[in-house]
Amino acid sequence: MDQIIVQVLNGLDKGSAYALIALGLTIIFGTLGVVNFAHGALFMMGAFCAVITSKILSASHRVVDETRTDFLGNPLEVETFYVQDWFGMAAGQTIMEWAVPIAIIFAIPVMILVGFAMERGLIKHFYHRPHADQILVTFGLALVIGEIIKYTFGANPIQTPAPPAFTGSLDFGVFLGYEAQTIMYPYWRLVYFFFSAIIIAAVFAFLQFTTFGMVVRAGMADRETVGLLGINIDKRFTFMFGLAAAVAGVAGVMYAPIVAPNYNMGLDFLVLSFVVVVVGGMGSLPGAVAAGFLLGILESFASMPAIVDILPGINQIIIYLVAILILLTRPRGLMGRKGVMEE
Repeated sequence: MDQIIVQVLNGLDKGSAYALIALGLTIIFGTLGVVNFAHGALFMMGAFCAVITSKILSASHRVVDETRTDFLGNPLEVETFYVQDWFGMAAGQTIMEWAVPIAIIFAIPVMILVGFAMERGLIKHFYHRPHADQILVTFGLALVIGEIIKYTFGANPIQTPAPPAFTGSLDFGVFLGYEAQTIMYPYWRLVYFFFSAIIIAAVFAFLQFTTFGMVVRAGMADRETVGLLGINIDKRFTFMFGLAAAVAGVAGVMYAPIVAPNYNMGLDFLVLSFVVVVVGGMGSLPGAVAAGFLLGILESFASMPAIVDILPGINQIIIYLVAILILLTRPRGLMGRKGVMEE
């Protein structure tokens, strides 16, 4: 039973990342009708926002410390951090340790601007083109972004630690009545799950309870009618593209301590998240979220040693097998609108 609980937790952790990326993909497809294969690159860029923030906050310079000398009696040059000069030793150290959460403040406006630039500069020219053209151009853009990241930061993963307060593991089993240290689970993975839940709830609340969100949902259902009412739906959809980019970005920021950022991580998550969107239903926001968590849990259980011993490699293909089954039996996905992908 303890192994089942661990796999459920692992599945919720993986599903959180899948759901956040798939949510952004679905927002873009539902509003603009564009299949954006560059969305995984936005997730990667968010992770590298955490890397950049960490490097900026840990920037240092050398100063002469008159109170310390070398063996010849000369004052020593010591390395000191700028944030500690500005905010003091204790506060500066805390700021450096909390670089990843602080990076969210930096990532949100950056990713919104990146989303606006991507939509206005490239995506808008492919609104009325076949989906195959959209996939090719956005996939090419993702490759270009990946190569730029590789050239700038190198090919090796860059470790970005979580704050020390969340580097250990929670004795999760104690809360369920198990003996101490029976079920241990990393704090940061739990933080990521709850963070994802908050972001998902915020996006749904924005679309459901604000006037702006209601207009967007109406435009997703009937764009022409909303336009006839004198509403500039295109500007609202452009904003939603920026919002989707920001969601992918903050998802990448918080995932940086779990998987060290590297230039290829965007493509790794994109393919799986696109499968999640197809399974949940193209254009269905609840479907994207539900499928993300369900497939994350399914993939986690398929990775159990007992399962892998019986069916070697099943953990690598289980999501694709489910996608094939769904496409054969229900092409519009679990919660997709009738007629979508059923022609």
